[in-house]
Amino acid sequence: MINRKFLLILPLFFLVLFNGKKYEEAVIDRLSVPVKLCLEGQDCGSAAQASQVMASAPIEVKKVELSQGSEHTIKMLNSGEGGQMIFEPAVIKVSVGDTINFKAVDMSHNSASIDGMVPEGAEDWAGQMNMDISVTLDTEGVYVYQCDPHVMMAMIGVIQVGEALNLDEIKEASTKLKPSFVMNPERIDTYLSQL
Repeated sequence: MINRKFLLILPLFFLVLFNGKKYEEAVIDRLSVPVKLCLEGQDCGSAAQASQVMASAPIEVKKVELSQGSEHTIKMLNSGEGGQMIFEPAVIKVSVGDTINFKAVDMSHNSASIDGMVPEGAEDWAGQMNMDISVTLDTEGVYVYQCDPHVMMAMIGVIQVGEALNLDEIKEASTKLKPSFVMNPERIDTYLSQL
């Protein structure tokens, strides 16, 4: 037998949960994607209109500033401010000789440098799954690293140590890495633009 108090509270619960909307409307709102889709043959606006909108609303990229101190923590997360499967912070600028402490906050992650995406002469690293790892970075330049099991989801991060001496080489190498992403292919470009 169903508790009568439960039956009285249930409508109030749905009212609060969905802000007075009908259940179907609330579900549709939660599933809505703010993207305009056009099928073949439909008029989606001219390319000139689209470029005019793009030109009138430039995207401002916030440059990362030097992180204070000689030890820095980067969390390995399933979900963070920047999305799903993410390092936080995803982009960091540090001084030569600083130590980065990668913390396995969520399970099934690691941190590993990517071949060809560290400064020449820098040491590579490969942390074990579900384990914290600390790396001291003694070579100036840009480092790109990944979570091995989630690289296809673009779970990557960028560290600038001192000056970004190898930024052009990293940008070139990123064009070879991007096709391996099945999600978030813009991440690498976004991260590198913050340096």
